[in-house]
Amino acid sequence: MCWAIIAKIFGVIGVLLITWGIYAKKETSQDWIFAAGGLCLLAYSAYLRDPIFIPLQIIFTAASLYEIYKIKKHKK
Repeated sequence: MCWAIIAKIFGVIGVLLITWGIYAKKETSQDWIFAAGGLCLLAYSAYLRDPIFIPLQIIFTAASLYEIYKIKKHKK
């Protein structure tokens, strides 16, 4: 399978996950969905070698993971 097709599939999955995350009810679930979508879009951005979207997706994914960390820490 061609790398371009695989990269585009990751891009589509990433957009779908982030869209789904907007409608997720539980905050922790929403953050996990956002993180997964961010990682998929990071893979797509890396394939494109886009200097704007690569750092954007790293920050977006890190922010989602940090939110999960804060929620888990707060529950303890």
